[in-house]
Amino acid sequence: MVWKGKEYLPEEMSFSVNYPGANITQVGLNFSRPAAQILGQYYQFIRLGFQGYKEVQFNSLTIAKYIHHEIGKMAPFVNYSDEVANPLFIWYLKPEYAKDAKWTLFDLQDKLAQSGWMVPAYTLPSKLEDYVVMRVVVRQGFSHDMADMLLGDIKNAIAELEKLDYPTPTRMAQDKNLPVESKMFNHGGRRHKKAEK
Repeated sequence: MVWKGKEYLPEEMSFSVNYPGANITQVGLNFSRPAAQILGQYYQFIRLGFQGYKEVQFNSLTIAKYIHHEIGKMAPFVNYSDEVANPLFIWYLKPEYAKDAKWTLFDLQDKLAQSGWMVPAYTLPSKLEDYVVMRVVVRQGFSHDMADMLLGDIKNAIAELEKLDYPTPTRMAQDKNLPVESKMFNHGGRRHKKAEK
């Protein structure tokens, strides 16, 4: 479906999400999705079989649990949940730590991006938008060595941020309850066109 101009697009069909750290607007028809992901999933089931697929998911879950445990030991952070049920989890800054910190999770996101990691920081949905969290998704092929590299880069980024003499612009904006201007990402790793203007 193609619209001649934005003014012809029904407002109900577009929605904005805060991901990762910037508002991204998407247009979609409910229940209308490409079949590529489903076909890819069928291929994985046929190629790996039930046992192989189970092993891939178990490996991802094991590594997610390891990262979750290690992040939980870091002084600034609290994991949102005590357990990891799938290869995805979120964490946030301890309130008592965040109160005196000169940086935010958006700053940590930017530091990690400089090392090649896309670990998004974003606000939670409406009525919880004052809470900023970070998220890790462990995908197939993410190894224990890569997990150690990520954890090392998180520790190095925290050490750099802790040396700051003054609060970051995102921290100052957060203190004044202003919207946080963060870099806009797309999944190709290039800067979003709006961010270049």
